[in-house]
Order: sequence, then C-alpha cells, then structure tokens
Amino acid sequence: MATTSAPDSSSDLSITVESNPSDSRLSKLGIKSWPKWGCPPGKYLLKFDAEETCYLLKGKVKVYPKGSSEFVEFGAGDLVTIPQGLSCTWDVSVAIDKHYKFASSSSSS
Repeated sequence: MATTSAPDSSSDLSITVESNPSDSRLSKLGIKSWPKWGCPPGKYLLKFDAEETCYLLKGKVKVYPKGSSEFVEFGAGDLVTIPQGLSCTWDVSVAIDKHYKFASSSSSS
C-alpha cells in the first residue's frame, strides 16, 4: 500500500482504495449485511466524523480533499476506507450505490 504524506501535514487523511477485493475478503467483512446508500450524479460536500469503509456496487466518483487540487478516483468494485476527520467534495459522474460501515466510536452524533 502506498501512502503519501508531506512533512507539513497536520495529519494523515489519505483515502485507501482496494480494487476488486476477493469474494472471501468481502464475505469476511460481512459487506452484504452493511447498510446501503446511494446518490445521483452531482457534487457533494462531505465531512467524515468517523472512519468509513465502503464497497461500491455501482458508480464512479472523484474525491477532492478540502484545500487540495489532488483527487482520488474510485468506482464499482472498489473497497474504500475514508479516514475520520476528512472534509472533501465528492464529484459523482455515475450514480453511486454502495454498502458502508462506520468505525465504532465512543460518542454518537
């Protein structure tokens, strides 16, 4: 897994994308029991108050972390981990349908 971080970064808020994980990996994670969420094409401002792991069934998106011109692109068949604390813009080009799970935290929103 490649990670990039600059010395002046206040924290590591990198998105991890695992393309086409095996069926056994998905089964072990229990993906099919996770809630589902979807959205039509468009731009969405999102803030992740907890780490999210999601598996995209359909769609394609470019995620631009706040304050950056860099983006991470992922789509159908990708298993993605989005770090807690990330504020970003989702530029959805193909409608999203995904299973998702938030990491447990001691506080609820």
